[in-house]
Amino acid sequence: MEITGVEIIRAAAVLSAGFCMGFSCLGPGIGEGYACGKAVEAIAKEPTQAGPITRTMLVGQAVTESPAIYALVIALLLLFVVK
Repeated sequence: MEITGVEIIRAAAVLSAGFCMGFSCLGPGIGEGYACGKAVEAIAKEPTQAGPITRTMLVGQAVTESPAIYALVIALLLLFVVK
């Protein structure tokens, strides 16, 4: 059984896709958790402002999630385009 260059490239692409998604989701996960925690604190201090606080938090989380979505696109390219 001989391992060819194509198999090595395919294995590297699959491993790279896994690392890409794993490491790129750390930052957004931590950031979104921090933002959600601070929003809960703000709502606890000022319950009448729950609507604007929640709306602002959701917009911020959408922006925070964008790097992970870009990483997902790159991981999918590694999985399905690299041969």
